[in-house]
Amino acid sequence: MKRRVVITASSAITPIGYDKNEIIHSLRQGKSGVAPLRDDGLLTKHIHSHVFGTVDYPIDYGFKRHFTKTMGPVAFYACQVAKDVLESSGLEEDFITSGRLGVAFGSTHGSPTVQRDIYKTFFNDLDSKFSSIGAVDYLRSMVHTTAVNITRMFGITGRIIASSTACTTSSQSIGFGYEMIKYGMQDAMICGGADEYDTTTVAVFDNLLACSVNFNETPECTPRPFDTKRDGLVVGEGGGAVLLEEYESAKKRGANILGEIIGFSCNNNGGDLILPNLDGITATLKLALKDAEIQPGDVDFISAHATATKMGDVIEAQAIDAVYGDGPLVTGLKSYMGHTMGTCGVIELILTMYMMEQNFIAPTLNLENVDERCSMLRHTRELTGTTTRIAAIQNFAFGGVNTCLLLKNGRDLNA
Repeated sequence: MKRRVVITASSAITPIGYDKNEIIHSLRQGKSGVAPLRDDGLLTKHIHSHVFGTVDYPIDYGFKRHFTKTMGPVAFYACQVAKDVLESSGLEEDFITSGRLGVAFGSTHGSPTVQRDIYKTFFNDLDSKFSSIGAVDYLRSMVHTTAVNITRMFGITGRIIASSTACTTSSQSIGFGYEMIKYGMQDAMICGGADEYDTTTVAVFDNLLACSVNFNETPECTPRPFDTKRDGLVVGEGGGAVLLEEYESAKKRGANILGEIIGFSCNNNGGDLILPNLDGITATLKLALKDAEIQPGDVDFISAHATATKMGDVIEAQAIDAVYGDGPLVTGLKSYMGHTMGTCGVIELILTMYMMEQNFIAPTLNLENVDERCSMLRHTRELTGTTTRIAAIQNFAFGGVNTCLLLKNGRDLNA
């Protein structure tokens, strides 16, 4: 028997804030979290893009040294948001460690800052500094460092899924967690993703000519999803987590239900590893609707992937038009934060959930002149007060990986 899956806690560390009220304020006021790229003394001088979606505020982690020795910066983000959701969830310790709670969490490539130090030693200082590479350095840097550090810190013994599919990492994590609960393999899952500040990530996309370079002096003016002057993505950082639970058990224990995941889809284009594919993306959107057993007209809002790349936005607009027409409002939330890489899916879901709760939709920042190839959509051009019943969160990644999550407003589930 298929079970219903609800969200009972969430936390997001983002370039526009960490506190829920601060994030909502940034969305309402159109505040950008994009700032100048910090000089790392190595790669910065070779990179054309000098903007970044930065977490520039202090976070009081308070983690014990026993745990932090296996954690790079990305794991700090991951464990902090996991701690937040567990503390606000009301789950008993016995349940957390029972095996009935699992973790689905990932990052784009682990901790690049730790990896950089290791590789620098390997290739430049091996003779003199080999002994400086510690036994825990791999644990701090490995691609599944976020997931396993969460399990270690909180004694979680259930299923573990460590997705690492670039821009779809955390949306896959949520989707896989949803399926774990829906089909009875786990009763609850901590799901999400994290990525840290490092110029290596910027350099990768910069080298592919995919980064914004025309607004280095005015960071708040980029990225520009769907706009005629868009010139590429802005790399960002952050972390986000949601707690998914089986609906009946959450209701029975009196948990505050924030939303319900009613549909998920994930597929691959089966072709080019970089260019977006209209057929693949369109199929993904339809598969999510099929999984949720709803019609396109039931969706009120779309959080578009909208990276502000030249062809990515056009292909996504065409896919939305093919499935939804001009029915739902569409916002590109990356316009506020940049592209937070592996964590964009969970952050954009959480921000969408905040807007659903507060009955508003934030506009796409910097959307001054809509590209005519994207003009068929119902773009959110100004702050809009509205009730959203069902929202779609769309994310697409290098490698041809496509995802879509369908989120239902949780307001009526607490009655």
